[in-house]
Amino acid sequence: MTVSTITLHDGTSIPQLGLGVFQVPPEDTARVVEQALEVGYRHIDTAQMYENEAGVGDGIKAAGVARDDLYITSKLNNSFHRPDDARRVFGESLDRLGLDRIDLFLIHWPLPTEYDGDFVSTWRALAEFVEDGRATSIGVSNFQPAHLDRIVEETGVVPVVNQVEVHPFFGNEAVREANRRHGVVTEAWSPLAQGAIGDDAALGEIATATGKTVSQVVLRWHLQRGDIVFPKTTKVERMQENFDVFDFELTDDQLATIGELDRGEDGRRGPNPDTFDYIPD
Repeated sequence: MTVSTITLHDGTSIPQLGLGVFQVPPEDTARVVEQALEVGYRHIDTAQMYENEAGVGDGIKAAGVARDDLYITSKLNNSFHRPDDARRVFGESLDRLGLDRIDLFLIHWPLPTEYDGDFVSTWRALAEFVEDGRATSIGVSNFQPAHLDRIVEETGVVPVVNQVEVHPFFGNEAVREANRRHGVVTEAWSPLAQGAIGDDAALGEIATATGKTVSQVVLRWHLQRGDIVFPKTTKVERMQENFDVFDFELTDDQLATIGELDRGEDGRRGPNPDTFDYIPD
């Protein structure tokens, strides 16, 4: 099965479906990544704060997939926003992954209440990684519209993606609109609302009508909206289920029904980026 791709504003392409390894234990990550690549995934999303980059690298080696066929994303640890720290730990990520370049590197959180509110100098440091060839593309994660506007206005460097919480109960439409305004593609984390979608009657009815599971219906909703998704699972059968979403389409009415499930801020399941200030020791 062929995974659809999206062309980013820098001319590169990214697979629209990938595997996320958030909260996958480091000791299990190599196995999970190897199995995902065997299923057919080619896009893996990790982060320094997940503490499993080395496992991702080991899984890549074990699977034996050609490097040019892979798309690997990682993200900057919240502890290392100062430019010199960001430069140092980026090299450490390359070493842990066993790669000489990362396809996409993101600022994980803007942390506007930390580092004297300065995430702009951090963004400038990431731009250096593209200039020296160690990162193909750079982007951000959890950036609100004002955060996004600020880095673009002050640096002229536009992220290729903004990875934010999006699912049927939290459409995050203000951020998605800001992304569109800047030509930034939205990546949806927690695309299945941490499993909460399974209890929704409207989604269940669409699943019955399409002959698909609720998870497949929701992933298809994300894809048809033009967003990138990378659901997390450690089970091969779920990897296969999540991968099997390219042989059907939702109708306009079904898309609208899912859109009506949005609860606004009440539907958010993760931290609010305007106040999130976690910095690991």
